[in-house]
Amino acid sequence: MKGSKEYNARRNDILDAAGRLFGRKGYAKCTVNDILDAVGIAKGTFYYYFKSKEEVLDAIIDRVTETAAQRAREAAANPAFSPAMKILNVILSMRVESEEDHELLEELHKPENALMHQKSLTSMVTIVTPILAKVVEEGIDQGLFKSDFPVQYMQIFLTSSIVLLDEGIFQAKPEQQQMTLRALVALLEKMLGVREETFWNMAKQYWG
Repeated sequence: MKGSKEYNARRNDILDAAGRLFGRKGYAKCTVNDILDAVGIAKGTFYYYFKSKEEVLDAIIDRVTETAAQRAREAAANPAFSPAMKILNVILSMRVESEEDHELLEELHKPENALMHQKSLTSMVTIVTPILAKVVEEGIDQGLFKSDFPVQYMQIFLTSSIVLLDEGIFQAKPEQQQMTLRALVALLEKMLGVREETFWNMAKQYWG
């Protein structure tokens, strides 16, 4: 057990240092030696944990995604929330919060990191879709929602939301982004067969 804890701690040290370097120096310009210097380890130690710099970035993306997914699970499991409020809070839980993650996201938006960015988006949709679908099924059981395709609808909604609201993909003026957000919320209401503005009245408390 001790060995496992030490392994995980050192692995996380590498990921923490690499995440800071990727965000501030840039993934392309950062070298394995930069990571070695930041952590204070030998090259052999690095390759014991990771095969390449690319594998480090994959692990960082997975960790950021899992952090957001854990927040989503907690929001979905909160008994104090109605199914509609759970859905809203799951969506809000996916926001990037830390400065380090913001810097990494900016790095992923660069053209040379397009494939890595695509991987992060795909990972998020794959993990969060079943969480949302379970909440939708809860709402259906309570007679609040009507949907024949809870999983597919949540997959469509998540993919559309993540891509269309990603400033690194679509450069939109604030008023245009607001209209896109309004349209997405209206789409969600139609997908779940609820009264118009059910979600919007809750969402605008957060988004104005």
